[in-house]
Amino acid sequence: MEHHFKNGSPLFNRMETVPLSLYHIIKPSNSKNGRPPVIFLFHGYGSDENDLFSFASELPSDYFIISARGPYPLPPFGNAWYAINFDASFGKWSNVEQAITSRDKIVAFIDEACKAYHLDEDNVTLLGFSQGTVLSYAVALSFPEKIKNIVALSGYIDENVLKDNFAEKDYKNLDIYASHGQVDQVIPPEWAHKSTDILQKLGIKFKYEEFPVGHGVSPQNFYSFRKWLEDKI
Repeated sequence: MEHHFKNGSPLFNRMETVPLSLYHIIKPSNSKNGRPPVIFLFHGYGSDENDLFSFASELPSDYFIISARGPYPLPPFGNAWYAINFDASFGKWSNVEQAITSRDKIVAFIDEACKAYHLDEDNVTLLGFSQGTVLSYAVALSFPEKIKNIVALSGYIDENVLKDNFAEKDYKNLDIYASHGQVDQVIPPEWAHKSTDILQKLGIKFKYEEFPVGHGVSPQNFYSFRKWLEDKI
């Protein structure tokens, strides 16, 4: 189970969701000006849609918030976007086929949700934590025409989950906020550093910060990316 900063605010009454290909919960936008921008939340391994949604009420109110549940149940409770296997001989390794399947499920879900909730498909932000960040990177770097912003918390770029021709894509409209814990024992900071090297080579705009925490999101980290999101509206 992965953990992160939660602001402690009580969950508000949720609007009824439309049945789509991924189970999800939503917080409507307060904007009255046409189709609102949207933030999709993607949780980490062993968690669920309620995890990141716990601070949805503290995100900029112009955004429509959608928190999705990973498609693979992880008994006894929780969900995942792909399996992570632990083998004494080979160490920890990810199920790339499942990750690619989830990548494509997310792309389809984004299109469905933007139509169903009448959202601005040109102003889509992905906010992921850990495994959710891996998938957020995979979607945005494989289909940059669909994504405007990423908030990449405690994760990294897994090139095995990207489209083969990702380096040929046009990334001029993509912007990224990435952060990592300096003492993260689950995903080493070095993996995040390699990811920023990839972003630099691709010419993608990004901001990267580190905080003195482990595998999680500190209050300072939360306030920093919230300010970054406010500036993107």
